[in-house]
Amino acid sequence: MERFEANVLGTVYRNDENGYSVITVRLGRGEQTVVGTLPRLRPGEQAAFTGTWTEHATYGRQFRCVLCEPLKPTTLLGIERFLGSGIIKGVGQTTAKAIVAAFGEETLTVLAEHPERLQEVPGMGKKRWKQIAQNYQETTVERDTMIFLQSYGIPATLSVRIGKLYGERAAEIIRTDPYRLCQDLEGVGFVTADRIAAAIGIAPDSEGRIRAALRYLLQEAANGAGHVYLPREELLRRACALLHVGEEAVDRQIQYLAIARDIALRGEAGEEEQVWLPRFESAEREVAQRLCELMAAAPPALDAGADRGIDRFQRMEGIAFSERQREAIRSALKHGVLVITGGPGTGKTTIINCIIRLLTPEGTVSLCAPTGRAAKRMTETTGIESRTIHRLLEYSGEEGAFARNAECPLETSCVIVDEASMIDVLLMRSLLRAVEPGTRLIIVGDSDQLPSVGPGNVLGDILQSGVVPAVRLTDIFRQAGESRIVVNAHRINHGEMPILNEKGTDFFFERTENPGRTARQVVGLVTERLPKFRGIEGPARLRDIQVLAPARKGECGVMQLNMLLQEALNPPSPDKPTLSWGETVFRLGDKVMQTRNDYQLAWHRDTPHGPEDGQGVFNGDVGYVIDVDGEEHTLTVRFDEDKDAVYASADLENLDLAYCLSVHKSQGSEFPTVVMPVCGGPPMLLTRNLFYTALTRARELVVLVGREETIRQMVENDHILKRNTALAERLRQAAALYSL
Repeated sequence: MERFEANVLGTVYRNDENGYSVITVRLGRGEQTVVGTLPRLRPGEQAAFTGTWTEHATYGRQFRCVLCEPLKPTTLLGIERFLGSGIIKGVGQTTAKAIVAAFGEETLTVLAEHPERLQEVPGMGKKRWKQIAQNYQETTVERDTMIFLQSYGIPATLSVRIGKLYGERAAEIIRTDPYRLCQDLEGVGFVTADRIAAAIGIAPDSEGRIRAALRYLLQEAANGAGHVYLPREELLRRACALLHVGEEAVDRQIQYLAIARDIALRGEAGEEEQVWLPRFESAEREVAQRLCELMAAAPPALDAGADRGIDRFQRMEGIAFSERQREAIRSALKHGVLVITGGPGTGKTTIINCIIRLLTPEGTVSLCAPTGRAAKRMTETTGIESRTIHRLLEYSGEEGAFARNAECPLETSCVIVDEASMIDVLLMRSLLRAVEPGTRLIIVGDSDQLPSVGPGNVLGDILQSGVVPAVRLTDIFRQAGESRIVVNAHRINHGEMPILNEKGTDFFFERTENPGRTARQVVGLVTERLPKFRGIEGPARLRDIQVLAPARKGECGVMQLNMLLQEALNPPSPDKPTLSWGETVFRLGDKVMQTRNDYQLAWHRDTPHGPEDGQGVFNGDVGYVIDVDGEEHTLTVRFDEDKDAVYASADLENLDLAYCLSVHKSQGSEFPTVVMPVCGGPPMLLTRNLFYTALTRARELVVLVGREETIRQMVENDHILKRNTALAERLRQAAALYSL
């Protein structure tokens, strides 16, 4: 890092939303460009800049600043220029000269500590001196907050967000309780807050620190592993290891948080106590209650004449259902709630179509899925509009704020939700709140896939409870049986090796001996060989061929493959604008993915019925960069082929390249072609259900690249990381209360 002091000449560009600025400064005898998230600076001001020199492809040599410290002028001329620069609204050069003439070297002290003395300046009215004092205060607070936060290692963009959240009280709040950041601002973790706390001098065994760590560990367990609770002993161990304090001190704060209802404690006598964040505990309890309520208030059964309707559908579609598939259709007409689960090729889509055909005369059938891609695929296969769960519930821009809820339920006779393995416990609660008793609910999904990215194991727990009627499909349709993707997916699920390189099939394996060679081969397949083999040209290469990787790190991990594929598929050029966030460079045309739910990010789409505006882009949404505005420092991403969201620089932390996706992030998606490296990695990632999930994302072609030993390792590794959930138990308890 380099540091220098310089006089500001002017501002070329500034984004007031995130503080990103491009300024020119006088350094020595020449001019230089400084870019970064900076406090508001005016011509004539002096500041200290810390950062690194870079070479921009278009704009040349620039200083990328990570820390900016405005320096107060010390000479009378400097003070006069500073005040007259326009930094304080209402103070021009003439007024600045008069103020300095009145107070001399004490001018800045007067403005900061005794602004009422401005009345001593000749011609200064009461209203005007108050306005000047207020504007000066606002300016110095913004600057002081940024300098204070950055001095503790908080990035400039995060400093701006904290300043906007807390305003002039930012420094005071953080000095008093830096751990508030963990709760109040998404993206700020315990480690960041703890670093600030240590610098401020907060004791390692302080009660506030221990409480913050406990909340953090429970939330991290939910975010990282999907746990809705942690056993008390495990939470104690994790907290002691993180904080380096004794168990007694931690246990005391667990009890305090429970009394304050910041956490919930559960556990029968003789059982290990469970520690929950209240929102997860209440969400599981409510999901169980509402499912049982729907079953108890089931609409009249319609299965009496179902076989005639099924036969008619078979004749019209030219198909023949198996007895198990017929049972699924009859059960959907009979029960208030039904789960249909099964792997690829077992006819779930055809069954849904038949159910829709038979139920439509009885009332409205509403279709939904967790992601836009899954909803779109459901629309294509049924011919009926399917919406994301968020859109079905009329999401209104704030977390959990759905217009459709218990007070304003969905106006429909039946709800069919697909890809249910992706639904976490919080989203399931929101959906069930909007399904009125007396409405049919049909839940469809593949329980052998990876569970949801969010907390809970909703589909798995519902099936495990044995309370909700369920049909598991195992027979493979004849047409699907001709696909080696489908056959191999089922073989893997049964612990059998897939059939590799059978001629004339849709499943291929290419052997490589090391990760470096594997990565190069993956890039060659995506950029040249597969497009030529499948006749794919232009943008279709990005859309139709998807690389999936088990791990994020390593030579064949998501991060490295994204860099290699970006260079091959969307290389830099002088006429291609870019924006950077950390180590990632975003270019016009890039394939990108949202990595965190952002309930406030605005989007716009043009529809046949007119323009539509909304809010919310969600974890796992994939789109394409269609515009990069270097002047405004923004980029526009198009999702779902028609939904455009504009990202300011501060929003880029939630965006990543998507040429390669992790298998977890690919859930709910389907791609014509999937390419997957299989060259080793952590055993906890190389599991059977991860491998199965990856293969079932492919519709037409799978290409595995790597080592046969790794494939065998994944097939044989049937270890599934168990999530700490209690929904199955709660369902059984609720069912007993409802006498189900």
